[in-house]
Amino acid sequence: MIIVDRPETLVVGYAVRTTNAAEADPARAQLPGLWGRAGATGAFAHVPGRIDENLYAVLTDYESDHNGAYTQIVGVAVRTAARLPEGMVAVRVPGVPALLFEARGPMPGALLDTWQQVWKHTESGATPARAFTTDLEIHHPGGVDLFVATLPSFGEPSGPPAQVQAAPA
Repeated sequence: MIIVDRPETLVVGYAVRTTNAAEADPARAQLPGLWGRAGATGAFAHVPGRIDENLYAVLTDYESDHNGAYTQIVGVAVRTAARLPEGMVAVRVPGVPALLFEARGPMPGALLDTWQQVWKHTESGATPARAFTTDLEIHHPGGVDLFVATLPSFGEPSGPPAQVQAAPA
């Protein structure tokens, strides 16, 4: 895991609102259906302005932390979202400092293992702390790059030390 400046990204895709607890119960899980819909042949063929062939998963609108509800959008990155195909939403993923985790190996197991690393980081109180604003997964042929938004670290220096001039005695 390293800290990177995640660039702003615009994603168009399908969305569901869920919780990690619901996803652990096969009777209530919505993400398999979402991913099945997004992974179907031609699912994004009518989305104009696509920038690459990767699939993007945006986790946003967190109710609280990783135990609360959140919205997941699975789709494609685009230049503009002027015309949305029926049933799709657009979400702007802001450019922010983020922890980068790389999931490599057989999916979805490698990605689940990576999310468990994120949850351990969160629960341990390690820094930088998660922002619980908007996180991003980029699914590509080599695996998944997971960008987890962080809170600003106010205790760290942000540049050269300020010059202080002593007052005359």
